[in-house]
Amino acid sequence: MRNGALLFIALTLIVSSCHRNFGPKKSWQPDSGVATPTAPDYAKSQNWASLPEKADPADRIPKGLSGINNQGADAAVDVFFVHPTSYLEPTALSKGWNADVTDQAINSRTDNGSIAYQASSFNGVGRIYAPRYRQASIRSYFTDDKSHAQAAFDTAYADVKNAFLYFLKNYHHGRPFIIASHSQGTTHAIRLLQEFLDNDDALAEKLVAAYLIGMPVYDTLYKNLHPCTNSDDTRCYVSWRTYARNHFPQGYVRPVREAVCTNPLTWKTDSVYAPRTLNRGGILKKFDRVIPELCDAQVLDGVVRISKPHFTGSVFYNLKNYHIVDYNLFYMSIRENSVLRTRMFKDAKPQH
Repeated sequence: MRNGALLFIALTLIVSSCHRNFGPKKSWQPDSGVATPTAPDYAKSQNWASLPEKADPADRIPKGLSGINNQGADAAVDVFFVHPTSYLEPTALSKGWNADVTDQAINSRTDNGSIAYQASSFNGVGRIYAPRYRQASIRSYFTDDKSHAQAAFDTAYADVKNAFLYFLKNYHHGRPFIIASHSQGTTHAIRLLQEFLDNDDALAEKLVAAYLIGMPVYDTLYKNLHPCTNSDDTRCYVSWRTYARNHFPQGYVRPVREAVCTNPLTWKTDSVYAPRTLNRGGILKKFDRVIPELCDAQVLDGVVRISKPHFTGSVFYNLKNYHIVDYNLFYMSIRENSVLRTRMFKDAKPQH
């Protein structure tokens, strides 16, 4: 019970921090007088949280699993991963609306958080490229100062766009690729798909799939790209946000209820219930411990609903918003699905 209780405490802190500590009631706001940090140069490896030639947390594989090393040239695809917000508080270098990519405290949260626990889910299939970018402060989602907030998001997106352009010019070489993201990363990945793939048939042909997790995505955003409706669909996108059953957060109204939502256990967009026996395993605090049958999943009103996760000590676990663990709960399902979609993509498209 002791280990389960510690796991519960750790996960509670992780999941609840976004809303409890960084909501609109906190007194600190980004300093509009702080100059925007210098844009990163993506020719420099330090401006990437993950690159195939670097030893970084995206290389991690849970114990007991087999998988390729994503640094290998024989990896099936490339993965362009846009990490979520790790600029959670003012630090020595970052006190304004946008993070400085040289801020070591922020980079450590990125690397030991989303790069390890999210990006690594794709290293069984591809070489991972994850840019650091001048991410908008978490307060940008809560502030009433919409003008500065939008400017902060635009700055962040400009970096993601430039990193993607650098990726296409220097790393891509016409290979198939996956785009994956979470939370603020998905805010930017949505725009990336609009600007590049929805208007470029040749580039869209190289897309295995996009995993746009943690933000509402609407099928009206795209002219040519469509939601995946089966586990083996390709050149499409999946999306979900995870909540407890019967939890209706503030702002949960139309059109949020009409967002595209994928069940990460069945990879369908219907409302058919998926029992936790279909869950191949999730990862919570301990990276090397894959917890099988961690939770169930059902698409209802634009989000994925789950029952209380099933692990030792979960009787004390009473969270409602599972945003921070959108990936963790379904880690093995994501890992295996990316392999399946890549195999279907390769089988369907003649190799030249």
